Amino acid sequence: MNANEVLRELEESSRPPTHGRRRREFLKFCGRMAAILGLSKAFIPKIAKAVERTARDGRPSVVWLEFQDCAGNTESFTRATAPSVAEAVLDLISLDYHEVLMAPSGSAAEERLREVLKKYSGQIIVVVEGSIPTKDGGIYCTVGGRSALQIIEEVEPHALAFVAVGTCAAFGGLPKANPNPTGAVAVEDVVKSKPVINLPGCPANPDVIMALLVHYALFGRLPALDAQRRPKFAYGKKIHDNCERRPHYDAGQFVLSFDDFGAKQGYCLYKVGCKGPVTYNVCSSWRWNMDASWPVKAGHPCLGCSERDFWDRMTPFYSHVQAAGFGVESDADDVGKVAVGLTAASVAAHALYTAVVRSAERFAERLAEKEETEEEDEE
Repeated sequence: MNANEVLRELEESSRPPTHGRRRREFLKFCGRMAAILGLSKAFIPKIAKAVERTARDGRPSVVWLEFQDCAGNTESFTRATAPSVAEAVLDLISLDYHEVLMAPSGSAAEERLREVLKKYSGQIIVVVEGSIPTKDGGIYCTVGGRSALQIIEEVEPHALAFVAVGTCAAFGGLPKANPNPTGAVAVEDVVKSKPVINLPGCPANPDVIMALLVHYALFGRLPALDAQRRPKFAYGKKIHDNCERRPHYDAGQFVLSFDDFGAKQGYCLYKVGCKGPVTYNVCSSWRWNMDASWPVKAGHPCLGCSERDFWDRMTPFYSHVQAAGFGVESDADDVGKVAVGLTAASVAAHALYTAVVRSAERFAERLAEKEETEEEDEE
C-alpha cells in the first residue's frame, strides 16, 4: 500500500476496522501484538478492548517529522499489513502532521503543525525520521525555512515523548558516518527534556512501530527500554537467536561465496558478512511483506543496520565478525567443532517462537468466530 492508496482508503472508509467484516483480521492483529509484546493469549481480548477504547475516547496525537532521511520508515509504516496504516490512523492514533501523508502542503501544513502543538500540548507523541544536522547552524536540512534543530526546539516543549524511528533518527545512521560532513546527530543528542524511544533499523519494522502504539494504548505508559533506549520487547534478542539458518551455523556449514553449493543449500551467511550474531532486532521473527521474507531468508547477510554507528563499525559488510566466546558468540571458524549439541536446541527455539505467534493468531480467530456466533444468536 503506497501513500496515495493510504489516503484513498482513509477518505473512502466509513467505519472503523474493529467492526463487521474486518473483525477477524483485527483480532488476529491483536494476537500478533500479544506475541511480539511477550504477553499471553489472555491479553488478546484486553488489547482489542484497549484499542477500541482508544478509538472511542480519544486517540493520542502523533506528529511525524522528517529530517535527514530517505523516507524509508514512512514507506515501511505504510506497508504494515496488520493493521494497515489506514486502520492504525483510524483506531490507534491521530496522525495530525506528516509531510508525506498529509493533504495540506506549504504554509497550510506549517499552520496545521502550529495548531496541533497548541491544541494537544503535552500529549503529543513526536515521531522523528532521519538524523539532525548541527554543523553551520543546521542549514543542511530545512523545512518551511526553519532548520531541523529549530523545529525540534519548537516542538519539544509540547511533546509527551519522542520516538526516533529508524537508525538515522535513533543513532545518526548513514548521515553521521565518517566524515559526517553535516554534523549529523541522533534525536537523543538533541532532545533533553522529554523521553526518547529508539526504534533503529534501516528501516524500522512496521510491526514494532505498531506494537509500541498498542503498548501505550493497553497500559497507558511507554514500554521498558534497554540501555540504548530501545524497547526490550523488540530488541531484547539477537537476530541470530531465531534465524532459520542458525542450525547451519551450529553445524559449521557456511556460505563461502554467493554462488557456491552452500548458498544454494541455504547455509549460514556468517562468513560472507552476516552480522546477525551481534545485532539486536526482531527481523528473523517478524518478517516483511506480510511475513513473507527478510534479507537473510532471501540470501543476503544481515548488515547490522539497527546497531549504533553500523556504517563505520560493521564494514566491510561482506567480511565476517570475530567474536569471542562460546555458542552464539563463538568464531565461525571453530563453532562447528564444539556445537554438536546446539543444533537441535536452536531449531527448537525458532520453531517455538513461530508456534507462539501462530497459536495466538488461531486463538484470536476462535474469539472472532465466538463473537460472530453470539451475534447470530442475538439476531
